[in-house]
Amino acid sequence: MSDLSDLYQQAVLDHNNRPRNFGPLENANGSAQGFNPLCGDIINVEIVLDGERIKDIGFQGEGCAISKASASMMTEMVKGLSKENAQELFELFHQSVTGENGMDMMEAIDKLGKLAALSGVSAFPMRVKCASLAWHTLKAALLGQGERVTTE
Repeated sequence: MSDLSDLYQQAVLDHNNRPRNFGPLENANGSAQGFNPLCGDIINVEIVLDGERIKDIGFQGEGCAISKASASMMTEMVKGLSKENAQELFELFHQSVTGENGMDMMEAIDKLGKLAALSGVSAFPMRVKCASLAWHTLKAALLGQGERVTTE
């Protein structure tokens, strides 16, 4: 098994079994719901914005291990970021999981931190939507969109 594959499995298992920032947020002033109709994953993302900064973030929902792990890692990475920086991270992450970034692993780790572990889903196109569901939902919450976000 490759180092990337080992890292991917460990990160997914850890965040699936012990998700960070899982549960409702008091005083949330932004939220969105995401749905992946292909597998039935549902993610609710709640945020507390302080001006343009994500002061706090939480998620709830049910889904596969990749979806839940990605949501957990996302909440850790974006807490404290500006809305603009969170959207930039979303773009980098999305390019990574779709295989569109052309980064080698060291560059991905440098730019994405532990999120680079999820770049392995690029080899499994059906799983890209699982990994990106929480991110699309966060984007909708940051933009104040009240509609349900889908991966379709």
